[in-house]
Amino acid sequence: MSQREASTGRPPLNPRNVLAGDDPFAAALRSDETQAVARKGARPASAALGGFIGLVSDEAADPTPSPTTGPFPSLSAEPTPSAAASSSRTPPGEALGGGDMLGAGVRDADQPVPYIRIHAACDRREVAKTIQAAAGDRRLAKAQISIELGGVGAALVRLAGQPSPDLLILDTELRGQDLLHALERMAELVEPKCKVMVIGATNDIGLYRRLMQMGVSEYLVAPLQIVSLIRSIGALYADPDKPFAGRTAAFIGARGGVGASSLAHNVAWAISEQQRANVSLVDLDLPFGTAALDFNEDPAQSITEALAAADKVDAMFLDRVISRPTERLQLFSAPAKLERTLEIDPESVSLVLDKIRRTGPHIILDLPHLWNGWMNQTLASADDIVIVASPDLSSLRNARHLVEFAVKSRPHDAPPFVVLNMVGVPKRPEIALKDFAEHVGAAVVAEIPFDPAAFGAAMNNGRILMEAFGESKTAQAISALAARLTGREPQAPKKTRLLDKIGLTKR
Repeated sequence: MSQREASTGRPPLNPRNVLAGDDPFAAALRSDETQAVARKGARPASAALGGFIGLVSDEAADPTPSPTTGPFPSLSAEPTPSAAASSSRTPPGEALGGGDMLGAGVRDADQPVPYIRIHAACDRREVAKTIQAAAGDRRLAKAQISIELGGVGAALVRLAGQPSPDLLILDTELRGQDLLHALERMAELVEPKCKVMVIGATNDIGLYRRLMQMGVSEYLVAPLQIVSLIRSIGALYADPDKPFAGRTAAFIGARGGVGASSLAHNVAWAISEQQRANVSLVDLDLPFGTAALDFNEDPAQSITEALAAADKVDAMFLDRVISRPTERLQLFSAPAKLERTLEIDPESVSLVLDKIRRTGPHIILDLPHLWNGWMNQTLASADDIVIVASPDLSSLRNARHLVEFAVKSRPHDAPPFVVLNMVGVPKRPEIALKDFAEHVGAAVVAEIPFDPAAFGAAMNNGRILMEAFGESKTAQAISALAARLTGREPQAPKKTRLLDKIGLTKR
């Protein structure tokens, strides 16, 4: 029996259930637990509440705490590695995927949250609902999250009888000195490793500074936006040495043969050479991937080495399995031969991709035309999904299914991008762009012209179309797609010489 059951006779609320309607236990919970805390009495503070310091709001000026010693002196002068990550937050309410922001500037990725235990004690039902909605987001997939009503009283009772979580989210309607006194009582129960996020009722800069001096990790003001809460939690666990994570774009074909891999490879090249940005291309079509072939590379090792030893992967390990087709592009290729069958564990894929995200700002995932556990997880956890289709009925049906999966599994992200490839095949009946977009359920962001001669010539010479035919309409459309994914302006294509086109010059 838990501490809560022992003290109230009622089990804690299940965080995965919808908190809807009137809670018959809410008033009794507050009353019982507040009285229990009052009977325990307040004792001197002897433990810290947490580490990193966050931002209250955009209006808060000079958020850096003074080094004055507070009730929790061990953390009063702690550095704030999350400050850089916090600076790129989007306004509340905007989708994490970007949507219409694509042309406004470089699109940053959100910090992934590691395997942690999060417990939320909430005074307000609406805050509990927001936290529960956030718990279903892909960025919090690794976190174990529990929620209960009762605010400070519930938190104190829980901490008195159970180990502290990694992150305690305390939603309270207490103000001023009442809140500070409650936190002082909590200090003796919280273990030093526990971070504390307080969700308060007032946007008071004086209170904010005092909470930071006490060692509170983050202070937010209700009402909360789901996006802001997710990013605030992620910022608390940013690696101070590598505070940023690269943004992933997963390319998947609505059916086989629509050119999703070719588009992924050319987009990666455009980001590297036209936008002059570092990018990683990960070929996850393990048995039949063509990325190495398209870039005329013959790497000694492949991404399978990393997947087979995911728990041992670090920066040095990754450096051994990559090849560099260009100065800014690192390629994680699929095996060149069918030498072994590898059973892919979804957890291994997640671990390796998390490591790759720390190596650069942009990651392009070339996904196979499969549907299984690790594929579903990888697709759902990507920052952007690019569905490549051709203007025919089977592509439309499959693309719609993929859009529905993406929207359902990523409720707080922008919808996936749909790209129509191989448009304008002679004598082939095609679904018009307007009709395709109307029925697929997402915007068609690019049309790539059918250009078999250019693609074929580039492929047969181990060249990327963007490199060999940079002035073509197809290359310009791919360049615009790359710019849309990164938020960077497309660059003017480099003039192509005749010898380049026929593949007679050295790379």
